[in-house]
Amino acid sequence: GDGKADLTACPPGWGCEQVIAHHMEVYDLDDHINPVKAAYEAGMAATMAAYKSGEPIFFYTWAPNWTIFKLKPGTDVMWINVPEIMPKESQMAGKDRMEVSGVEGAVSDPVKLGFVVSDIQIVASKKFMDANPAATKFFEVFTVPLGDINEQNTKMNEGEKGEKDIARHVDEWIAKNQSTWDGWMEEARNAAK
Repeated sequence: GDGKADLTACPPGWGCEQVIAHHMEVYDLDDHINPVKAAYEAGMAATMAAYKSGEPIFFYTWAPNWTIFKLKPGTDVMWINVPEIMPKESQMAGKDRMEVSGVEGAVSDPVKLGFVVSDIQIVASKKFMDANPAATKFFEVFTVPLGDINEQNTKMNEGEKGEKDIARHVDEWIAKNQSTWDGWMEEARNAAK
């Protein structure tokens, strides 16, 4: 090679591609890193093959995602810092969510991610929630651990992505977490009384 690290990056057009381009500029990384912008699945397939061959790897990912189910942060890979938080204009509103504590597998605590950390939220209209107290309570108590979401994303990445596959994943997750599920259902039913 050319002495630079190859980064399995985001394909052209993805929002993360623009953030990575911003990082390359503001942290003056062009002399050190080559962002590889193939289709993400193809890029990660090459990255996984390199890892299995014992080669060093360097890639962009997010959570939840199958990549951190296959390559466990803290065991196989590490979340790394940006030198300092220097957000793009579009990231300014979330600047306080670019440095996070308690991230398993991070090189430091807190870790400066360079990306705004987002959460998955259930959203429903006030009218729906007012008319459906059981659903509202369920939405309040329902949570799925990140590791479980990563595991399910891995199944989808490996081809189990049809409607029947997804329904089976849900049924398997409920069976594995039956007592928790039953508790949520009881709370939801009680809210409807």
